[in-house]
Amino acid sequence: MKKRVIATFLSVMMAASVLVGCGSDRKEEKTEEKTAWQDVDYSGEDPQLEKKVKFLSIWAEDNDNGILINKICQDYKDNVNPNFEWEYEMVSADNLTQKIATLSASNDLPDMFAYEAGAPLTTLIEADKVANVSEIVETLGVSDSLNAGAVELMKGLSGTDDLYDLPLGLNVEGFWYNKELFEKAGCEAPTTWDEFEAVLEKLDAAGIQPLATGGSDKWLATRLINAYAVRTMGNDALTKVAEGEIDYTDKGFVEAAQKLADWSEKGYFGEGVTTVDANTAGSMVMSGKAAIFYTGSWFTQNLTDPSQNPAGEDGIGFFNIPVVDESVSSATSYSMNCGNILALDKAKFDEGTAWFLKYFIENMGNLAMEELGTVKGYTYTTEAEDMDFYTKLVLDEIDKSTEGFAWWEAKMNAELSKVAQENVQPLLNGDMSAKEYMQSIQDVYEMNK
Repeated sequence: MKKRVIATFLSVMMAASVLVGCGSDRKEEKTEEKTAWQDVDYSGEDPQLEKKVKFLSIWAEDNDNGILINKICQDYKDNVNPNFEWEYEMVSADNLTQKIATLSASNDLPDMFAYEAGAPLTTLIEADKVANVSEIVETLGVSDSLNAGAVELMKGLSGTDDLYDLPLGLNVEGFWYNKELFEKAGCEAPTTWDEFEAVLEKLDAAGIQPLATGGSDKWLATRLINAYAVRTMGNDALTKVAEGEIDYTDKGFVEAAQKLADWSEKGYFGEGVTTVDANTAGSMVMSGKAAIFYTGSWFTQNLTDPSQNPAGEDGIGFFNIPVVDESVSSATSYSMNCGNILALDKAKFDEGTAWFLKYFIENMGNLAMEELGTVKGYTYTTEAEDMDFYTKLVLDEIDKSTEGFAWWEAKMNAELSKVAQENVQPLLNGDMSAKEYMQSIQDVYEMNK
């Protein structure tokens, strides 16, 4: 039986917290003329055209989506089109936005490239630089191979009625914890924020480092601010502040930033929090050096690897962001994201790319399950009994969800996102107050009005 993860609840999420209201106008403004690739019948056999596709990625070839992209290219070449070639270039995540901006300005975007959903992609859509994926998948006849929830999530982030990107992930976020350390300290997975604070205190009193975070990567620390802000201000808090209905200096945001500063001052993150990266933080929880790590379901790739996870096949548990007030943000609402997305250069898109993309979309769901045990925003045919413990755990959490909300920087432009992340380190180190941190974001927001 074909599994279709998340179909309707993300639509609720979009209405509640992610939609940016002007999508329909953008759609109306663009009247596309038919191009040559659209006149082809893609229901028949692949014509094995000579084609070379260039990818720009932020993943090494032996890591995460890098594995999948290169594997699906090789499979397509081996099994379908021997005349297909591909070029794979990697750029650091920190340099991705600048790299794409430079290539876009010179009309030299790669055929397919990793990018950031939300405001960065919207800029390219408005500049008419990226292909309309809704039109492509309809022409190719592969709309049903895209997860409906992922499609709604990405449309909502870009504020468009049509889809302009492909998913490279479909993730639920929350707290992963070491079960053995919890048992040692006499703790259970919390459901309310008060219970969560009590767990942190008990772990600390037992001589166990309560939390690990990727302070050197910055964005994992901002996720913790977001967690408390949403639970106290509502799932639509980030939409409201992006649209100017409230300020980043609102009391609720300051209290959320203060929460992170307090945890750091109490030593809950251990020594040198701003020097610890995401991989190290995850390893600390798996190896029992820290108890809790906030991250997304992409973490299952580490958890299912015995060489990385000494805690074993069920030694790590998961709990959603604890609730402060059910009427403000419920226990069945989750932080969701699609990770970095894959966009296509509109100018270079042709029949050869279309045939490859048809294979890509039809096969990526099963490939991601088989190779990494992860959901990537495509439908798949893998049965539950064939999944590992951690993959099933994630899908169970997804099934509990009724609504969702975006991450801290989802509605921020590049300048806002940069200051939000750069200044989280001084916040963690005690060199900047919570009020100063939020004021620094508000200042940039005012400058960009």
